[in-house]
Amino acid sequence: MNMETVLLLRQEISILIIALLLLIFEIFAGDRQKEGVVSLTIILFALHTGIGFLDMKEGLLFGGMFRTNALIHLFKNILNIGVLIVLLQSAEWVKRELVPQHRGSEFFILLLSSLLGLQFLISSGDFLMFYLGLELSTLPLAALSAFEMYRRRSSEAGIKLILSSALASGITLFGISLMYASTGTIYFAEMGTLISENNLTVMALILFFAGLGFKISLVPFHFWTADVYEGAPIGVASYLSVISKGAAVFILMIFFFTVLKPLIHLWENLFYLLAVLTMFLGNLFALRQQNMKRFLAFSSIAQAGFILLGLITGTTLGVATVIYFVLIYIFSNLAAFGVVQAISTETGKENMRDYEGLYRTNPKLSLVMMLGLFSLAGIPPVAGFFGKFFLFTAAASKGYYFLVFLAVVNVTISLYYYLLVVRAMFLRKSDHPIPHFTNALYMRIGLVITVVGILALGLYSPIYDYIYALSNTLN
Repeated sequence: MNMETVLLLRQEISILIIALLLLIFEIFAGDRQKEGVVSLTIILFALHTGIGFLDMKEGLLFGGMFRTNALIHLFKNILNIGVLIVLLQSAEWVKRELVPQHRGSEFFILLLSSLLGLQFLISSGDFLMFYLGLELSTLPLAALSAFEMYRRRSSEAGIKLILSSALASGITLFGISLMYASTGTIYFAEMGTLISENNLTVMALILFFAGLGFKISLVPFHFWTADVYEGAPIGVASYLSVISKGAAVFILMIFFFTVLKPLIHLWENLFYLLAVLTMFLGNLFALRQQNMKRFLAFSSIAQAGFILLGLITGTTLGVATVIYFVLIYIFSNLAAFGVVQAISTETGKENMRDYEGLYRTNPKLSLVMMLGLFSLAGIPPVAGFFGKFFLFTAAASKGYYFLVFLAVVNVTISLYYYLLVVRAMFLRKSDHPIPHFTNALYMRIGLVITVVGILALGLYSPIYDYIYALSNTLN
């Protein structure tokens, strides 16, 4: 193995180095220097994110267990951008809550460990690497969900996530074993040529999909989502909502578009049914939520249903639309979560009614929240409109007109409950509104990045053409 092949692991090695540097910092830094871990992490990860945009060659490692190409590299960069925003938005909370408890470095190391697992997951070329990446990405999240250990809800969130993850992992592993029994190989490239339609393969498909459906929060694998989001720290909830879900969508797309492509006539019906159920259940349950984290949890479930509109096509157009939508979803959802994080850090308030009159005291935060929610709803000209439009176009190109109609109905429902938050901020008055406060520097930078992303992807959509050109490398 020469240096050129080692550099195929450039992103993973970089994340590992950052985690080791944070560990060294934690050991040698004095009590007064502990707060510096926040700036150190953000600076190092910003460098990692920038390095990620350098050219990388396509190749295989470990006998085909690990693979990378232009499309995989692009998606890793998308995840890096999302994690950088999460770090920026969580910085002030870490300074106030975790650094005095000497747990700041621990939080960042666990978060980076989860990202490292996701990087291996989306580069996996066989089921062994896939499963190692899946476990490495999931176990740190259980610890992070319970990180506010003195809060009962946080401990409950950690327990629910680890138990649900264990069940999903067991189901996935059972599906993998059946897939191996059916084809005699664990390598994706070989499996695609050997797979055939039989009862064993169908059962393997269902079980494997169930495991990934848990991470994406598809109905009926969504039960953990709202409780874990509500109990977990907001930064962890936002990571679960966009980063973990985005990586799971990508590996699901790779597996079904390549390995299981010969069985598309089977899994497209499964995707159709789950898309409808996920959109309707997520939107209808979001209507009745008052806690903002639970509200965004059910919103994210509904968005997962929309993602299935692109996955159901099994085409290059579907690949491009899904990746483009995930990119938009990262900026849009993190804009909303960022405002919730800022308000919760300053006031501890997380209820929708607490947002009444917010525009009069904090107009900038209100505008950021409005942009994020409008993008999630798909209102032009912000980016979310183009994301949903391309998803609907992909589904319609394969003749799923009734599914597109149901999706439009769900867009209307989602617009209603997103406008409930906008109405509370701009039209409602409160005798005790959230007082004016100034966000910390890192939070402001994080929110600005999300706003720029929402507007840029909406007003400068040729980025979609670049993604579409790379989508042909999925093979």
